[in-house]
Amino acid sequence: MTETTPGWLSSDELEMTRARMPILYVEAVPVRVDDSGEVTSVGLLLRIGPDGTVSRTLVSGRVLHHERVRDALLRHLEKDLGPVALPRVPASLQPFTVAEYFPTHGVTPYHDPRQHAVSLAYIVPVTGDCRPRQDALDLVWFSPQDAVSEAVQSEMPGGHGVLLKQALAHAGCGI
Repeated sequence: MTETTPGWLSSDELEMTRARMPILYVEAVPVRVDDSGEVTSVGLLLRIGPDGTVSRTLVSGRVLHHERVRDALLRHLEKDLGPVALPRVPASLQPFTVAEYFPTHGVTPYHDPRQHAVSLAYIVPVTGDCRPRQDALDLVWFSPQDAVSEAVQSEMPGGHGVLLKQALAHAGCGI
């Protein structure tokens, strides 16, 4: 069989790779900002996991072989938020944090039972019409205060709630 989509691994190849080495990801916290650049709302995706659980999550995905980080970030934003979300990717691609996900609980606040993953995390303002695609059920906009509430945080598995709090602190939300 000829591989027509370069950079993708088969399910078996991905599983074998995840067992042997860290995988690079990008994560984006989609935000709406006012005219002064202050965060007014945070977009969280509503997803159903493979086990049937419903959770809130951030835009996230792997960086493909031979793909620039900027391109991976834009690809995942479009995949999750739709083609007219109009993300404003920062000119400097310095992440606000690097999140290390481990298959073992407690090593860091981030957990992924499938793998050891390293994720570059960005805050990305979006100005367009966001319509979730792929495996997301919905996109809900929360005020920064509501996004860090106990109720919302309890719906964010794997450390995404911690990452969201870090993003809002980095953006100067003072929460």
